[in-house]
Amino acid sequence: MSETTIDPAEFRKVLGSYPTGVCVITALDEGKPAGMVVGSFTSVSLDPPLVGFFPDKSSTSWPLIEKAGHFCVNVMASDQGQVCRAVMAKGDAKFVGVEYVISEHNLPIIADSIAAIECKLYSVTEAGDHWFVLGQILRMETVREDDPMLFHRGRYGSFAEKM
Repeated sequence: MSETTIDPAEFRKVLGSYPTGVCVITALDEGKPAGMVVGSFTSVSLDPPLVGFFPDKSSTSWPLIEKAGHFCVNVMASDQGQVCRAVMAKGDAKFVGVEYVISEHNLPIIADSIAAIECKLYSVTEAGDHWFVLGQILRMETVREDDPMLFHRGRYGSFAEKM
């Protein structure tokens, strides 16, 4: 079977029509929070309990999280756009104004996230221009009941129920 050439712009357009949830992956790097925003988080397995996400190979935050060997998936609520912007910032501006607590597993849990899922690194597999990261769940909790932040067609938004 021959390989098909896919136009990157068409790839983004077509797959951008599928909405994804938004999460912030956090860890500690020498006592300071490290983090990245992802829209590729998914549940993977019940036995063992595994979750996964796909960081870009060019990410400067992923190596810090990988080095920590464990991470927290913070599921963002629709009102946490400012948190995402702060985590996406570069250098000293990263995490400015973001409230968090350090868990018993030494992981930053972002205040008012919908859920927090603490994991130890299970595996990292090459997947094209990304990594496929699996985490084994150590602890998880629902922090509040609210609408999730969604990413759809290049924009952040929220869920609107239609009958």
